[in-house]
Amino acid sequence: MKPNKKGLNTICTHVGELEDKQFKGAISPLYMSTSYAYEDVDIKRYPRYFNTPNQEALCKKIAALEHTEAALIFGSGMAAITTSLMAFLQAGDHIVLQRTIYGGTYNLVNEEFDKFGISYSFTDGFQPDDFETKIQENTKVIFIETPSNPLLTITDLKAIGKISKRHGIVSMIDNTFASPVNQNPIDFGIDVIIHSATKYMGGHSDICAGAVASTQEHIERIYQLAKNFGGSLSDYTIWLLERSIKTMGIRVKAQNENAQRMAEYLYEHKDISQVYYPGLQSHPNYELGKSQMKGFGGMLSFELSDGFNASEFQKSLELIKSSMSLAGVESTVISPTLTSHALLSTEERKEQGIKDGLIRFSVGIEEPEDLIADIEQALEKVRYSRVVATH
Repeated sequence: MKPNKKGLNTICTHVGELEDKQFKGAISPLYMSTSYAYEDVDIKRYPRYFNTPNQEALCKKIAALEHTEAALIFGSGMAAITTSLMAFLQAGDHIVLQRTIYGGTYNLVNEEFDKFGISYSFTDGFQPDDFETKIQENTKVIFIETPSNPLLTITDLKAIGKISKRHGIVSMIDNTFASPVNQNPIDFGIDVIIHSATKYMGGHSDICAGAVASTQEHIERIYQLAKNFGGSLSDYTIWLLERSIKTMGIRVKAQNENAQRMAEYLYEHKDISQVYYPGLQSHPNYELGKSQMKGFGGMLSFELSDGFNASEFQKSLELIKSSMSLAGVESTVISPTLTSHALLSTEERKEQGIKDGLIRFSVGIEEPEDLIADIEQALEKVRYSRVVATH
């Protein structure tokens, strides 16, 4: 499908909006009904069938943003991931997954797939050969996440798309960290694009949702399972999500700029030992990221120097919140070992390169100078307590 010709912010604001024919309001009306007529109608509407007016309208907006033919909205990112995977996998099938992916996805595969007779292989690295060498005769899906959570590794979209098509495999991506503002995987040959819409699409830490975008054929296949799984979203939340997406382009671009500034500041800081951000030229995948992303995103991770306690540092922050999720307009930090990747064993986290002291930083829209001041005062507190403890 050809990309929508309208500009990003125009798509965010207008595509898929519903017309208020009765009162001529400026925004989409909200249809809260869970019961619709079934006689003498073209469509039998029901919330679990993903076809209420607000559901259909928002799906058009997300499809336009991802340059796809169709989309579906789910009750959470994991509902979107699970339904999409199970729509293309059955007993006896095999899937290849990138090693570093969201902890919830890793846990889903590691704990549940054996029960359904689905075999799986995690890659040893991120190069195209790392994926191709894992493909078996019964491989049906390749699943990637780029930038990855939480180490911001970059996977070659075009290469994965080519490998998948050469082997007749469906390629899927968790595109949450990039958002449609920074990356449109279908333009590089990826088949199914998945989002935790809770994050950049919602953007205000008050919505839980998931989204899938793809061809009409693939979405129809996912839909057939989705209506049985029952992972639909309430129309009120859908209405709120449409409101939030209207400002997504502006928000994400501001977060891109702030994250770049914060990454450069942290990279030069004497008390920071490591910074993971694809926008830094020191990042091993900088050129690759630049070739497939329009912006490097608002997410980064870093490690404090030896002797600094990551937990105490986060508790000492005053402006930046220590909070579970990400991508809100407010800046937040978390320890992946205690949150997003807590279900993984110590050994599994070690295999992914996730250290106990790693801090994931979701950069918001605040003034960078204020974020820097907050980090400086927190480091000073931890530095002082460390000195006191040694005396």
